[in-house]
Amino acid sequence: MKRILVPVDFSKEAENAAKVAASIARKTNSEIFLVHMLELPVTTIDPAEMNTISSEPQIIYFMKLAREKFDKFKNLPFFKGLRVVESVQFQHAFSGIIEESKKNKIDLIVMGSQGASGLQEMFIGSNTEKVVRKSNVPVLVIKKDVEEFNIEDIVFASDFNVESKSTFQRVIDFAQLFDARIHLLYVNTIHNFNTSENIEKRISDFMKDFDLKNYTANIYNDISIEKGILSFGRNIDADLIALNTHGRSGLSKLFNGSIGEELANHALRPVITFKI
Repeated sequence: MKRILVPVDFSKEAENAAKVAASIARKTNSEIFLVHMLELPVTTIDPAEMNTISSEPQIIYFMKLAREKFDKFKNLPFFKGLRVVESVQFQHAFSGIIEESKKNKIDLIVMGSQGASGLQEMFIGSNTEKVVRKSNVPVLVIKKDVEEFNIEDIVFASDFNVESKSTFQRVIDFAQLFDARIHLLYVNTIHNFNTSENIEKRISDFMKDFDLKNYTANIYNDISIEKGILSFGRNIDADLIALNTHGRSGLSKLFNGSIGEELANHALRPVITFKI
């Protein structure tokens, strides 16, 4: 891992994400790319208006304001000693983040999120969800301030089918950056019930292709996959939840239903997604 992208809107959530990115960058000797998408009013960035006298001062003003904010943001103490590159782009947030990721050959995107309830609400209907769905590189989502990003226990929730094998080595590689243990998790629900014997065999067959010693295999029964992931993560006090996603459907194939408000705080754990 050499290049980490952090989308910045100068919010507290963006600062939380940047702090985590800085921690990872120190561990991996990576470069951090900060990008701010300047979404100006349509009339301001319309090609027909770009050369008018009235629109030019607006563009200069918004650009100057963004640069001033960036100067303050880059001076946050956790960036000290790191290689940081910043840019301001005139694009919509979602498409701009994906484009910047490809252009700069990014290895990891770290994003903040304001989501308040379950894993599904953390992404759906937001720029974060769109990036998770379309990004070809892992996306790490941070929902709260993380004082020290030390990862010891990672929950990898999956159905352990053949398709999921394509990204699991990347999960292993990320875990090994922190010397973390991976807890393989299959959530068994009444709507998609399977016997323990069949699940154990599926996990065993899945792991035959990987050289991994530091892991546990777990079957967890719950009323929904999402609730099972969050409950299991709470029970072992996991530091991170890792998931596979599909480009077309995002997380919709993985989740059915939602969880109650009483589990909302358990979704505050960082989540990293790997696109199949």
